Amino acid sequence: MPQSVTEAAVRLRDAIREATAGLVEREHLAELLILAAVAQEHLLVIGPPGTAKSAVVRRVAQSLGGNYFEYLLGRFTEPSELFGPVNLSKLREGLVETDVSGMLPEAEIAFLDEVFLGSTAILNTLLGLLNERQFRRGHTRLRCPLRVCVGAANGLPEDEGLAAFADRFLLHVFVDAVPDNRLEDLLAGGWAVGQQSVTARADLTSLDLLNRAVPDVDMSMVRADLAQAIRLLRQANVQLSDRRIVKAQHLIAAATVLAGRQVATRADLWPLVYAIPTSGGQQNAREALRDVLAEARHPLLHAVVEEAVQQPLARVARMAETADQILAQEDAAQAGKQAETLLREIDANFDLADLPTELAARRGRLVAAVGAR
Repeated sequence: MPQSVTEAAVRLRDAIREATAGLVEREHLAELLILAAVAQEHLLVIGPPGTAKSAVVRRVAQSLGGNYFEYLLGRFTEPSELFGPVNLSKLREGLVETDVSGMLPEAEIAFLDEVFLGSTAILNTLLGLLNERQFRRGHTRLRCPLRVCVGAANGLPEDEGLAAFADRFLLHVFVDAVPDNRLEDLLAGGWAVGQQSVTARADLTSLDLLNRAVPDVDMSMVRADLAQAIRLLRQANVQLSDRRIVKAQHLIAAATVLAGRQVATRADLWPLVYAIPTSGGQQNAREALRDVLAEARHPLLHAVVEEAVQQPLARVARMAETADQILAQEDAAQAGKQAETLLREIDANFDLADLPTELAARRGRLVAAVGAR
């Protein structure tokens, strides 16, 4: 794979780190946003209020640059609040045109909170914008530069019409409040986030470069595995529409590109979990696809793969990176303490005889760091 594509992927990884610094348990959300953007698909985030959904999207957008649009929808939101007002000078000439300056049709990254509260007029217009990157209203016809739209809501809608709209977001992720054992991290991180600004670590040029690489991915080696995964999901009563099955290939190809490869393998099948639209369905998929996803791993997207498959190999890249950070510390006492914690995690996941090569040498150095404390 050309070096420029690899470098672009690393720059996006740097953007994720910058965006999620201090945001506890939200790394997987930022990584999934990047995957969606590379695949040119959209992301739906379901979770209670106050769980940093908007903060993650806003900070990732700041780290990527480009035009960002954010809006909280309500029952009485007017289409003009999202798409812009009617151009009065054109109206006098008998043309119904929309002034989209600074509005959603000009956005490159968008976040729509409480997206299911939009009116029928808003949702119908959004469908064209999301599916075709086209804005149509009155006499206005525009090609939109939108890379990714993130919709958020407290729960999935029960109304069939709204459920059909939700299905237009290929990726679904479910977030909860930070667990009790990480409350100290939440407090410390939240305090730091309030005092830090986000700087651009990547740009949309990097994203576009990766976008163009996705159609060139060779999917032939993994297609039979993907088909078998769908059969296993059906046996577990986890249903996916034909459209979602076909489009899941875009996610797998995007994961392959971000991993610096041109040929998809079983290691790249993990995005299929997020193409399942319900929380219960995703959990059932983890069990049904346990063997299929056993090889899942990614060199850059650590958190989202761990969350998707919850298996040992998915943790290897993150543990290796953490080991390098610990071993680079100058404070021997602090490094020894952290090394001890990481060693417990490594040994809980792997027998010494089956230790992955990425961890074997690092484990020896971690043991030495503990002994030097």
